Amino acid sequence: MTPLLLLDGISKSFSGVPVLREVSLTASRSEVLGIAGENGAGKSTLMNILGGVIAPDAGNMVLEDRVYLPRDPSEASARGVAFVHQELNLFPNLSIAENLFLTDFPRRRVLGLPLIDRRSAAQAARRLLDAVELPLSPDTPVERLSQGERQLVEVAKALDRDARIVIFDEPTTSLAARESARLFAIIERLQARGAAVIYISHALADVRRLSSRILILRDGEAAATGPAEEFTEERMISCMVGRAIGQLYPARRPLPPDSQPLLEARGLAHPGILENAGFTLHSGEVLGIAGLMGSGRSELARILFGLDPCERGQILLSGLPIQHLSSRERIRLGLAFLTENRRDDGLLMPASVLANLALVDPRSSRLEPVAARVGVRCANLDRQPVRQLSGGNQQKVALGKWLVSQPRVFLLDEPTRGIDVGARAEIYRIVAALAAAGVGILMISSEIEELTGMCDRILVMRRGEISASIARPDFDREQILRVAL
Repeated sequence: MTPLLLLDGISKSFSGVPVLREVSLTASRSEVLGIAGENGAGKSTLMNILGGVIAPDAGNMVLEDRVYLPRDPSEASARGVAFVHQELNLFPNLSIAENLFLTDFPRRRVLGLPLIDRRSAAQAARRLLDAVELPLSPDTPVERLSQGERQLVEVAKALDRDARIVIFDEPTTSLAARESARLFAIIERLQARGAAVIYISHALADVRRLSSRILILRDGEAAATGPAEEFTEERMISCMVGRAIGQLYPARRPLPPDSQPLLEARGLAHPGILENAGFTLHSGEVLGIAGLMGSGRSELARILFGLDPCERGQILLSGLPIQHLSSRERIRLGLAFLTENRRDDGLLMPASVLANLALVDPRSSRLEPVAARVGVRCANLDRQPVRQLSGGNQQKVALGKWLVSQPRVFLLDEPTRGIDVGARAEIYRIVAALAAAGVGILMISSEIEELTGMCDRILVMRRGEISASIARPDFDREQILRVAL
């Protein structure tokens, strides 16, 4: 069968540094091609070439038996290529409908003049939101949406274009298990209508489950390719990093029975957000929080850190009430917060690595030792902008800026979102070392495997309430999902 898409010998360099070296791939109708690789392996560059964002230096592309060399994303879209980006391309100040139809609003003519047909746009937007099972009004401003809801709006944008090729770049990084299952059903529908799907993810189990064939990239080259059934997760990791990575989750000692309370929440409540939420985090404990998108996980962390208001309840840090204090004052007392969106909330992307590490404590002399401790890989700590780093290295900088302040309690919201398996292992090692040193860690994650691999206890949230507390000996994926649902 003739492939729908053929890429042959694609190469690309930036400032003389090769990023892609003669990469080839094919994608056929009704097929899912899975692509995996470490951050910096060339995945996003390859997809940006396919999506018309950048041009290749060498190589050929053929789409539906015709030469394919889009000059920009709009030309790629016109040829039937849709791209769901990892870094969302949405305008927060605009509504969902305005984002969905930004470049192609439905129009009507009034007295011979073409005007935007907002009623038709709202109707079309509702159909797309129904397709991704997102029960929101098309008039809702995007700035009011959670990260996971924004991800589904980005997916809805791609569905609107009846594309022949649909590229998903890390589409589940902000989605809980239920929303991920919803996305996988959408991918199956795309296959059924004859589209070719290219699925890029660090969630290797998802890549194996969804894909017909798999391509592994390493250092800008195709390290391995073949039918999905030929790849175990162990083989995928070995191909990605060039070596066996060993145990992903570090060994942890049981929590001592006499460990002291560090962070306590008592009866936290805010209308529509939280309802009587309470827990105790102990010294040296990794306490996980599971739950579906919209369950209140991130909102709880923001309230604990003082970013969002709380109508009722008490927050204690080492026995001291802090609910009346500002975030800056809570930082001084030893509280740290790694947010789920490093690009918007965690880093100054144009600034250097050292400038970002100094954000929490500008006078610290520990910047370079912390950079070494978290394993940041870059050309120059003082001059290289963070935006030029891979996602994994960006996350290490976002984590490192808090380590400079030597916190007693660390709130981690999706700490491994959008990073590869090698960087994950390094971050897990850092978290385990912090816990061993007595730091209390609250870890929010959409990945149940991550929580069961790292945590001493898991709290399960549902509709703003903590519905269950499960100790490590009783961890069970099905039970956690059952409570969350």
